[in-house]
Amino acid sequence: MEGPARVTPGGGAGATEPLPEKRYYRIGEVARITGVKPHVLRYWESEFRWMAPAKSRSKQRMYRQRDIEVVLLLKRLLHEERFTIAGARKKLREMGIHRALDKPQLDLGLEVDPIESLRRIREELRAIRAML
Repeated sequence: MEGPARVTPGGGAGATEPLPEKRYYRIGEVARITGVKPHVLRYWESEFRWMAPAKSRSKQRMYRQRDIEVVLLLKRLLHEERFTIAGARKKLREMGIHRALDKPQLDLGLEVDPIESLRRIREELRAIRAML
């Protein structure tokens, strides 16, 4: 079965690569998928504070699929459309991207999506009920 979405990796303009079916991706995986080096991703986090991915207990960056999509969008704005950092920040603000990525954090450092959490809890409760 194919990954949940197809993204354009850093390779050719028409090339696509399926995302592995995972909830979180480490910075090295994101760098390989997007063609953006890890140090650039960390720099973008400092320039676009709302873009910073959740971190695990061991302080590793844990990117989600939508984080990867934002990285690809930012890469397109900066590299292909030749926006400056300030121009890209303004464009993303106009698109409402910064608000869409605001997310609550657990003490563990991983993001929490309330709807996703409730869905997981419901699935776990159903599994427990099935065992009884």
